[in-house]
Amino acid sequence: MVPFNDFHLHYQSIKPEIDTAIQRVLNSGWFILGPEVEAFEAEFAAHCGTRFAVGVGSGTEALHLSLLACGVRPGDEIITVSHTAVPTVSAISLTGATPVLVDIDPHTFTMDPGALEARITPRTRVVLPVHLYGHPADMDEIVAIARRHELMVLEDVAQAAGAEYRGRKVGTLGDIAAFSFYPTKNLGAFGDGGAVVTQDPSLADKVRKLRNYGQTRRYYHQTKGLSSRLDEMQAAILRAKLPHLDDWNATRREHAALYKRHLAGLEGIALPEEAAWARHVYHLYVIRTQQRERLQAFLSERGIGTLIHYPVPVHLQEAYADLGLQRGALPTTEDCVAQILSLPMYPELTQEQVAFVADQVREFVARYQ
Repeated sequence: MVPFNDFHLHYQSIKPEIDTAIQRVLNSGWFILGPEVEAFEAEFAAHCGTRFAVGVGSGTEALHLSLLACGVRPGDEIITVSHTAVPTVSAISLTGATPVLVDIDPHTFTMDPGALEARITPRTRVVLPVHLYGHPADMDEIVAIARRHELMVLEDVAQAAGAEYRGRKVGTLGDIAAFSFYPTKNLGAFGDGGAVVTQDPSLADKVRKLRNYGQTRRYYHQTKGLSSRLDEMQAAILRAKLPHLDDWNATRREHAALYKRHLAGLEGIALPEEAAWARHVYHLYVIRTQQRERLQAFLSERGIGTLIHYPVPVHLQEAYADLGLQRGALPTTEDCVAQILSLPMYPELTQEQVAFVADQVREFVARYQ
């Protein structure tokens, strides 16, 4: 059996550190916006290479609050991609702004800079690239276009903690960035959580107020906000995990290299690519095949877990029919989502398990291609 994820094994790998962190919070009796959150924010900002990090309730809320901090209001337009987890676009909808969806680069699965400029209008306020699957978007081109039009850039780093673009950490390349700590992420909590990072003290201050009802101090509300706070327990768990993130990402890259060695040259199987300017951290290991459903069933019969990230792009979701985009509107996105399949990828996988999964893919190709 090779499950798609194994959270029990992940916990066991650093159990003493996690247990110590949880006990520390229980002993403190402080559960909301206390010393653990404050310490994690400082440590996470240092790891990212930013001046500020603000812990919030989830990755979706990190995006939502970042957009509000950027001054987004109903009637504004936010440009992003359709090939992403729906929460990217949900956050835009929460502000009352309109998502404007563009196509992706077929090699990186991230925003195609060549598709961006034509979608900018006088109502555009923010460009929101997504560093999908652990691979950075082509940020120099995206930022250059945004700057020409005096737009802000919000990075969605939910799947790419620790990834690099031209030697710089993602999350430091635009004006503000949003992270998710959902349990499956490269840096995951044991529940929901997120963070906003930025170099801008004004943006950090706005997010800090917005996450806590707009308060400047207890019961004094300067602006309208909401409740979106990273709790002390999750912050303590993330503090225990953060020192391991670079090693876990290195292990993911080793697994990806092993997959590549075993799967290279297989007819009908396209492997993930890594741009020359990128350091991919393989939140997901996503292959492409025209026989996706058949391969998924074949692997399932052999005890191998797989998932599809994501089978329906946002512009074809029922919830976003009001955007008016029909099938064929984003051809590269639609072509990719018909073929993608995520193989098991997490640090606790063994080399033997990776080799077994790859061998089963090879067996499928030998039988059916």
